[in-house]
Amino acid sequence: MIKRKNNNSPLKIAVLGHKTIPSRQGGIEIVVEELTVRMAKLGHKITVYNRSGHHVSGKEFDGKKLKEYKGIRMKYVPTIDKKGLAAMSASFFAAVAAAFGKYDVVHFHAEGPCAMLWLPKLFGKRCIATVHGLDHQRAKWGKLASTYIMLGEKCAVKFADEIIVLSEGVQNYFKETYGRETKFIPNGVNRPVIRKPELIKKKFRLEKDDYILFLGRLVPEKGITYLIEAFKKVNTNKKLVIAGGSSDTDEFANQLKEMAKDDDRIIFTGFVQGRLLDELYSNAYIYSLPSDLEGMPLSLLEAMSYGNCCLVSDIDECASVVEDKAIVFKKSDVDDLQNKLQIACDDEKQVQKYKDEAEDYICKKYNWNDVVERTLELYRR
Repeated sequence: MIKRKNNNSPLKIAVLGHKTIPSRQGGIEIVVEELTVRMAKLGHKITVYNRSGHHVSGKEFDGKKLKEYKGIRMKYVPTIDKKGLAAMSASFFAAVAAAFGKYDVVHFHAEGPCAMLWLPKLFGKRCIATVHGLDHQRAKWGKLASTYIMLGEKCAVKFADEIIVLSEGVQNYFKETYGRETKFIPNGVNRPVIRKPELIKKKFRLEKDDYILFLGRLVPEKGITYLIEAFKKVNTNKKLVIAGGSSDTDEFANQLKEMAKDDDRIIFTGFVQGRLLDELYSNAYIYSLPSDLEGMPLSLLEAMSYGNCCLVSDIDECASVVEDKAIVFKKSDVDDLQNKLQIACDDEKQVQKYKDEAEDYICKKYNWNDVVERTLELYRR
């Protein structure tokens, strides 16, 4: 058993369960980068175990394999680059490496990778699990993957020293299902630089406030079908921009494009990052997240940090974030979503009111430095 260090000593920390950092392949990757970079600046010795496979939106987005990034040691583990097997294979090899490595803490991100949490625990490591959402409920997973994710959930419940959850709904789920106490530590957000519409004007002919934006992975649980169906019935000259890449397969993205093909106001940008991403956030009239299922939507925090009026479904994971600072519609209700979109398109004063309140509200409520401090407290217990 490894002897715990005092509160002033730097910790040796292994992190796994994400795809790769630095990248914006999903919310988990953003969280891992934000936490580990800050922890490294505080003097802790961080090793992240990245996957070796291609970027989830295509190999054209692959970055360089770095040995070091902002003070973090980067390791790459063998990965079977196929749907459902990438996370399993990468987390297996990462957990083995973490078990045999000289670490004080091993931090698992997401439910599926936690199926291997018992191994570093067996070798005396302090093991922390962050559950970013109830992944077994996601529509994209088949029976094998869902079974593996549930195994991960149960391993986290049984073996993790601490479980971090990102919403009170998930916290209640673990208490009611397993009688397991968890720690509610939401994500943070940074104040961004607001950009003028230059690249988006050149590439997509978009101007400030002339489009409604969805930004996220193109997966069924994000509710994009409701958004397209509702928007097609809205009387407006504004465009609908669907920004984001596929996840594992293009099948669902192709379904969305088929739905939208008879409305030339709907634009698909594909995966976006960097300046293009900043400009899309900076110049949207409304940001919409119509999800049926979320963990804690980082894209929503980011959208509000750019001063956007947001329109979200009434699931707890969205509604508890926005409180009274955004427009909320009934989950899965296309008619209600259409109605709220039409009202917003017709009432610029209402939209501006939400825009004016969004940035200060969200940046004060969700702070990455607070998240790091609370996470480190769990590491040292």
